[in-house]
Amino acid sequence: MARKILLVNDHIEGLANIDVYRRNGGYAAVEKALKTMTPDAVTEEVKKSGLRGRGGAGFPAGMKWSFLAKPPGVPRYLVCNADESEPGTFKDRYLMERNPHSLIEGMIVSSFALGARTSYIYIRGEYYYVLQILEKAIAEAYEVGLLGKNIMGTDFSLDLYVQPGGGAYICGEETGLIESLEGKRGNPRIKPPFPAVVGVWGCPTVVNNVETIAAVPHIVNMTGDEYAKIGIGRSTGTKLISASGHINKPGVYEIELGLPVEEFIYSDAYCGGISEGRSLKAVVAGGSSVPVLPAELILKTAAGEPRLMSYESLSDGGFATGTMLGSGGFIVYSETACMVRNLWNFSRFYHHESCGQCSPCREGTGWMEKILHNIESGHGKVTDLDLLVDICKKIEGNTICPLGDAAAWPVASHIRHFREEFEYHINNPEKVKDPRHCEKQPFVRKAQSNPA
Repeated sequence: MARKILLVNDHIEGLANIDVYRRNGGYAAVEKALKTMTPDAVTEEVKKSGLRGRGGAGFPAGMKWSFLAKPPGVPRYLVCNADESEPGTFKDRYLMERNPHSLIEGMIVSSFALGARTSYIYIRGEYYYVLQILEKAIAEAYEVGLLGKNIMGTDFSLDLYVQPGGGAYICGEETGLIESLEGKRGNPRIKPPFPAVVGVWGCPTVVNNVETIAAVPHIVNMTGDEYAKIGIGRSTGTKLISASGHINKPGVYEIELGLPVEEFIYSDAYCGGISEGRSLKAVVAGGSSVPVLPAELILKTAAGEPRLMSYESLSDGGFATGTMLGSGGFIVYSETACMVRNLWNFSRFYHHESCGQCSPCREGTGWMEKILHNIESGHGKVTDLDLLVDICKKIEGNTICPLGDAAAWPVASHIRHFREEFEYHINNPEKVKDPRHCEKQPFVRKAQSNPA
């Protein structure tokens, strides 16, 4: 079993209570940072750790912090992105439910490093019960002087607020989140300028994911060099994975980056294998927006090397034969899964969640959903497949924010790796009108040695 960092105290009952949290080492990083370190020293430890953003992009957190503009007399802000809307991802919710003080401690230490005196946790609107857990924990922190004026007798003060979102996927994009936080419609902004220069209220702002911020106190306690020893290569530390789909043990797992994908799927310590003794068909490794991979490519790279749970290994070969770690939303499909219906479901989501600012995304996601619905319901044409690929090319890279890419990548990869299944739907309209046809008579895909 992998070394645990974020979930090391997960088994302790009542961990959401500040007294229980402190008895088990909680808020030690706040005392260490505020009393023995400078803000720049904290940032340097995060840089040394190699911690990469756990929200999906995987950008080095310490480097992101170093970009923060520091004009004299202008306030700075830290915003925690808790708008966990990526289908297949639920690890931040779990962390906030079980251990809210780990996030609050991370907000205090990170705000100190950035020079922020006011910080926000922007949480998904559907997580209202989690919001209540966070607000209770924040109130506890204020009561004992860990938030507010002169924390622990130092000259550092911090006010922390929780802001519920409006239920829009697009607000998971940092500039859309900032617009929403300011009380406006959550339309993503054109970049540059980046939030590090012009963010909340027009001031320099850092936006980090829940898991990223919660890792900071551990890095301060153990030092960045020690954290960097965990993992593999530039994929340092541990990662929370939301495992779901056709597996025996769905749930949230903390892994050391570099764990073989095959071990993660089949080991009893993690997913416990495919449910009902079925065969593995495909995996979406990082949430619905990343390319899907068939069984032979998720277990091994195109070069025949074991595929690892790391940023580099999963992306090996580019999108022709690879994918992305993304937010860690690990969705497993058995042989009974209908990949056409799965893709239609994804496309319905992205069409619904498009903010409509950009024509390629606004129009393209709608067309993709309609075409895929026709194919799934037995009314598709062979030419639809090339049309879908063409629409993807016209969307990808042509939108203000990455939602266009997130909508296009699943479509392109599903057709790339499972084209035969789409053709089967088109050529056998009567058979596929039963929505459970794949479960009753699984489509057998011919494995390809080089799908590119």
